[in-house]
Amino acid sequence: MSKRVKIVLFGILIILVQVAAAQQRFPKPEFETGYVQPSPTTPEPRGLAVEYMDVLVLLAVLSLATWFALRSRSRRGILWLSVFTLIYFGFYRKGCICSIGAIQNVALSLSDAAYNISITALAFFLLPLLYALFFGRTFCAGACPLGAIQDLLIIHPISLPPWLRKSAGIIPVVYLGLAILFAATGTEFIICRYDPFVGIFRLDAPYHMVVLGVAFLLLGMFVSRPYCRFFCPYGVLLNWMSRFSKWHLSITPSDCIKCKLCTSSCPFDAIDHPTEESAPPPGRTYYRRFILYSLLIPVWVLVGGFIASKSYTYLSRAHQDVYLSELLIHHPELVNDPDNLDIQAFLSSGKTLDTLVEDARVVQQKFRTGGWFMGGFIGLVIGITLLNQVVFRKRKDYQPNRGDCFSCGRCMDYCPVKN
Repeated sequence: MSKRVKIVLFGILIILVQVAAAQQRFPKPEFETGYVQPSPTTPEPRGLAVEYMDVLVLLAVLSLATWFALRSRSRRGILWLSVFTLIYFGFYRKGCICSIGAIQNVALSLSDAAYNISITALAFFLLPLLYALFFGRTFCAGACPLGAIQDLLIIHPISLPPWLRKSAGIIPVVYLGLAILFAATGTEFIICRYDPFVGIFRLDAPYHMVVLGVAFLLLGMFVSRPYCRFFCPYGVLLNWMSRFSKWHLSITPSDCIKCKLCTSSCPFDAIDHPTEESAPPPGRTYYRRFILYSLLIPVWVLVGGFIASKSYTYLSRAHQDVYLSELLIHHPELVNDPDNLDIQAFLSSGKTLDTLVEDARVVQQKFRTGGWFMGGFIGLVIGITLLNQVVFRKRKDYQPNRGDCFSCGRCMDYCPVKN
């Protein structure tokens, strides 16, 4: 045996001895207390190439939904596309990544320089908005798994009173403001945590979230797409973008014959009726109300900002540092509680109570400042919504409301006027 071979074998032997010693020194842990390692509740990270593939799939689905809604005018095509979306982005991708939840990634990246948003999350956030700006809410028609699972279960839709729809329309605005505030302060991604359908997609969720998801689906059999219409924060942004769309789904390809079939076919009450020819023009009272509502908009902004900023003590308690600091200040005896995992994790971190209190104060200040922006934003939306009620628009035909229409294609499918 040559000297070189002996040196190689000796090196291999040393490596094996070191590995064996390492295995002896760090044996596999054994839990004798009945502890079972929990399985992860979120999907495992995907490779970058696969994430890019998700973006390409989203782009293809958006393009097909736009084609079916605007060019081929095919309700059947939109329906089958939504089935694919439900299978791929819903059950296969387990509801992640999601354009709705990407709101929080964008908010956190804008407020925290240490957080870098991924290009895929940014693409999922921007692409549906760009399509809505040019073509209407085709994302809602066939590219959103949350909308698809509700749309496929509509059985006997009922029409809600206009006052109820307009009043409930403020809920997603408040939800959007809270989601941005909580994400920007590093508190929590509440959109993802309280997504009613992600537990169904993953076939695993806490009991209360399963009940919430099933409740939404049961309600959606009669009140069409309740989450999309009255809770979805991303729908607020899509609504605004779609109002400025250059091209949008139209009910009829030519002259409307006013058969009213489209109004009964739309389960979302998103069809605007034509104004009566004999309707009198707006008078002096109308102009006075318009001026009054316009002047009240700054008042709504200030009132909303003031109320939200004063609520910072309650809202900030959702942050772990604020919650823990108040708990230790008011109940110092809990320091010796071995069953409180939050306190034990804090003690093991080596931080002092003074440091924790100072961190909590910083978080509370963020909530106070952010509360002004959130409340002002909500007040602005309320003011503009009220002003919109006194804006007179003359319409000759039945038309889909550009903001509320989901571009599902039901109305054009019922329209007897063909190309």
